[in-house]
Amino acid sequence: MARAKSSTIAEQLNGGRLGLTAADRKLSAALMADYPVAGLASISDFARVAGVSTPSVLRFAKKLGFTGFPTFQQALRGEVSAQLQNPIEKPEQWSSKAPRGHILNTLASAAMENLGNSLRHIDHHTFDDVCRLISDRQRTVHIVGGRITGHLAGYLHTHLQMARAGVRLVPGSVSHWPQHLLDVSEEDVLVVFDVRRYDARVQEFAASARQRGARIVLITDQWMSPVSRLASQTLALRMDVPSGWDSNVVTMFVAEAIVAAVVNENWKATRERIREIDLYFEGGRRGR
Repeated sequence: MARAKSSTIAEQLNGGRLGLTAADRKLSAALMADYPVAGLASISDFARVAGVSTPSVLRFAKKLGFTGFPTFQQALRGEVSAQLQNPIEKPEQWSSKAPRGHILNTLASAAMENLGNSLRHIDHHTFDDVCRLISDRQRTVHIVGGRITGHLAGYLHTHLQMARAGVRLVPGSVSHWPQHLLDVSEEDVLVVFDVRRYDARVQEFAASARQRGARIVLITDQWMSPVSRLASQTLALRMDVPSGWDSNVVTMFVAEAIVAAVVNENWKATRERIREIDLYFEGGRRGR
């Protein structure tokens, strides 16, 4: 199978299109459990952790489009380098490669490419599973983001709570997280936004919620937040643009797509809820 040059290894495995054998699935699970560190060990250690043979590791690497295990590891090291890249370094990287033209055009081009690449790698069955979890009105949905992604969590919360009851935003202040965590129950859903540079506090909150029985839905970047080890479902998106900051265009698109799916799942109940909200606000205006 030819490897898509723009794909990270995590994206390929998360896409569900590789036709993995039982040994491949063991290797994939071992790699994603400690991504990408597990794949940077020796071939014998990687095989041992996954419980497969060394030849199985070689076949796995070739199925991902590599000529062998060394090129597989070289790709992983490249992902680590990109993941650790900070905003100060990014403009220097782009300065010699940036296309000519106005910033509006260059950013628009990058955003469209990110959207196309993200949609090519998202397994629509995974997306549907995410939407079914969030649409299930028997489950409370909690949404959390970190220092960089908190506004994305707030955006999704604002729209979801218009569509259904039982949607709660984890407070921005970390000091209030323990109280919120006490309200997380078994079979609740925790939607986590976490992108590079990953937020250790968010990871700790997700781990605690998982211990309390919550199902974790992760929205992350192509390099995969460590929360992916805890998640029932993961949506890995592209966000690299010729700027000092990563782009949230694709993340916002996916958040809106989730809202649209939840609304469509039970439009009759959602329409009634929105009508009642509108009546409340109209009554408030008359009261003034």
